[in-house]
Amino acid sequence: MARRYETVYIFDPALEEPAITEKLERFHGLLTKDGKGSITNVAHWGKRTLAFPIKKKDTGYYAVAQFEAAADLLPEYERAVKLDESVVRFLVVVSEGLPAKPEAAPAVIAAEVVDEIEEDEV
Repeated sequence: MARRYETVYIFDPALEEPAITEKLERFHGLLTKDGKGSITNVAHWGKRTLAFPIKKKDTGYYAVAQFEAAADLLPEYERAVKLDESVVRFLVVVSEGLPAKPEAAPAVIAAEVVDEIEEDEV
């Protein structure tokens, strides 16, 4: 059974974007082999400042990938990412879907609040 996952990668900032894309394709090839998984989205966030230095680096190249894969593919995938020296950090999480959009307050409640504010001003 395939589940939805999301991985955030932080690459060494010395790498150029084509090299990062090549590494991502290699990692994602492990997830899509034998048709057991599929990549749904890959976003390159670019170079960003890290909150704290990691391996004596102040910046990193961020990339986020969303995919569906069988759980038995994850150990080999995570091992390959860990062994790659150009990956400074990574995190794989189970994706629960998109966050819920906040709903607008009903008009009735908003009208009552306006009435209370007007009463307080008098």
